Amino acid sequence: MPRSVNAVASRQRRKKILNRTKGNFLGRRNLWTVAKNTYEKGLTYAYEGRKDKKGEYRGIWIQRINAAVREHGMSYSEFIGKVNAKGILLNRKVLADLAMNHPKAFDAVVEVVKK
Repeated sequence: MPRSVNAVASRQRRKKILNRTKGNFLGRRNLWTVAKNTYEKGLTYAYEGRKDKKGEYRGIWIQRINAAVREHGMSYSEFIGKVNAKGILLNRKVLADLAMNHPKAFDAVVEVVKK
């Protein structure tokens, strides 16, 4: 009995990966082994990037808060220390949003912290 290899499924599997490597340079898009390695490494980078993104956003929020509190004569660390001491339950994301989009509300938070 001849060996069955299911060429249709194999071709579809390869085609799926080759379609996902479109836009890569030279053989990275159309040579099966190279494209497969490129694709798999790209998945690893995507996974790590999703984790790194969270830290990058935190850094952006800190910079925005720092810039906003400098106008009030405080440093970022001084401000965050006082926010925590006063028991204000606003996280950095919310504080950064207030600083950028609602400056009057942020000014009110700073005044509460300064007292």
